[in-house]
Amino acid sequence: MKLHWSPRSPFVRKVNIVLEECNLTHQVERIRSVAIFAAPPNPDILRDNPLGKIPVLITADGVKLFDSRVICEYLITLSRREDLLPLALSTRFKHLRWQALGDGLTDILLLWRTERGRGENADPIILAAFETKTRAALETLENESADLSRVPFGLGHIAVVCALGQLDFRYADCGWRTALPGLAAWYKAITTRPCVAATAIVNDDTGPANAADKTIAFKYETS
Repeated sequence: MKLHWSPRSPFVRKVNIVLEECNLTHQVERIRSVAIFAAPPNPDILRDNPLGKIPVLITADGVKLFDSRVICEYLITLSRREDLLPLALSTRFKHLRWQALGDGLTDILLLWRTERGRGENADPIILAAFETKTRAALETLENESADLSRVPFGLGHIAVVCALGQLDFRYADCGWRTALPGLAAWYKAITTRPCVAATAIVNDDTGPANAADKTIAFKYETS
């Protein structure tokens, strides 16, 4: 198998966690691929994904899979790790819902950074909306932190880990741990899991600079 990847992509990280957990890492050839939202699409990625996004997995049969959700489910099925996405409806839909929440939060954080990178041209209404949605998502995860701890590790946890990892990577000084102690405790425990620890986001300093990285987006202070 081949994987279009970047060491800074949270959605690539999601796939990498599943590869580690399923012991499939050695079966994948990684293709370093740069995908930038506010730039012309990378032609190398477009050849395998018409959406121009990463990750993209090319299977041993030559099938081109894109979107981390599709790739992760393929790998889980391939490795017969049904525990990561159980068949029992109650648990399965907990994971699918957490995956939707984690992926959605990650999307917001990425788009928020892009908008902030426009500097004085950034739309304050859009910026405020991203902040409101980020806070709401984090508060939902805080309220569900006990359930996150109780349910066995699976795809939903992986998506939430990647969202919080992106929050730490791009918004390191927001102070969410102090405001959300239940979520912080769960995250501290789960980051010791080998598949999570082995896939931490790495800033390889490639790609254009973003003015948003020089400012703090928001401070998550307790009320």
